Amino acid sequence: MNETSRLEDWAVVGAPTAGDIERLAEAAFARLPDGFQKLCEGLIIQVVDFPDEETLDEMGAQTEFDLLGLFRGRGMIHRPAVAETGTLPNMVWLYRRPLLDFWCEGEDSLGTVVTHVLVHEIGHHFGLSDEDIEAIEAAAA
Repeated sequence: MNETSRLEDWAVVGAPTAGDIERLAEAAFARLPDGFQKLCEGLIIQVVDFPDEETLDEMGAQTEFDLLGLFRGRGMIHRPAVAETGTLPNMVWLYRRPLLDFWCEGEDSLGTVVTHVLVHEIGHHFGLSDEDIEAIEAAAA
């Protein structure tokens, strides 16, 4: 692709929408091993522009750009053996605007950023702590 056609592409493209981020997350999820996908059955992935005020306060965020994603629910190791009624499903929240801001400041593709955040939050679904996930990522690098 020559430089002129690349510039023409950027001249007409808009900012990635929540739907675009959702499709990137779905593609990343589809690339996970089948065993992991089965363990994530019922996990909901939600894309919104920013975390709500309650979430920002709860997480101690200084700005609305501080959180790229969040797991809400009970990690698998913390779930009771018998399903409880009235329990909300586990959810992963991806925050579009902070993701885009992070992407613009770095060198990774948007797909790579979304995949990284999604996998990190799925790690919490499995009951892993931030420290556990960082250790796994360090060992894999």
